[in-house]
Amino acid sequence: MSDKPFTKENLDMYLKELAKEFRKRNGKTVPAEIILIGGASVVINYGFREMTYDMDAIINAASSMKDAINYVGDKFELPNGWMNDDFRKTGSYTPKISQYAKYYRTYSNIVTFSTITGEYLVAMKMMSGRKYKYDLSDIIGVLWEQERAGDPLSLERIRKAVEDLYGSYEVISGETRQFVEQALQNGGYKEMYMRTRQLEAENKDNLLEYQAEKPEAITTDNVNDVIDALRKRKGNRN
Repeated sequence: MSDKPFTKENLDMYLKELAKEFRKRNGKTVPAEIILIGGASVVINYGFREMTYDMDAIINAASSMKDAINYVGDKFELPNGWMNDDFRKTGSYTPKISQYAKYYRTYSNIVTFSTITGEYLVAMKMMSGRKYKYDLSDIIGVLWEQERAGDPLSLERIRKAVEDLYGSYEVISGETRQFVEQALQNGGYKEMYMRTRQLEAENKDNLLEYQAEKPEAITTDNVNDVIDALRKRKGNRN
């Protein structure tokens, strides 16, 4: 995660510089493809979020792409790994993502950038389903903007996207499925987006406070249970 926010404007600048540097190192006959996912896809394709601190990507390129990434990071004083493909190690990754990526831009006639949009972005956010990040609010934001654009996402489209990427709708947690299905049924996305963002911020603060007390207690497998317990405990205090 970067400590500098990526916006639509500076993100494009970094991508352009990255392609330019990659071409310098490899010439004009070695193409590369980078699929931007998560927050970067949200910032590029939607307006409900102005920035992201994550530049997760699926990088299909020669090994020198890493050197080009490091060069751009040094040039603009970005942290090491400002762009990385650690996402491949998470449960949300599937090689099928590339089949449903949407072309974004090509820079220096050598590096093609794509993103994830619509129901496929929702499907990936559902698979991740983190209550302390922007996964759930991003889902609502996408539903909100798709509706405003005249291309609302139905449950059928979302189910199909989940099945396309992960094989079965049932791989998504029951809690997350219920969250999305209720959102689709109830609408009111603007208010729900703001409410969900607030809950995510509170969950993050609660986790940081708890982590300071018990640094080894939180794992990927139990984090949502810890969040629920902390919310219940704080509710009882109040």
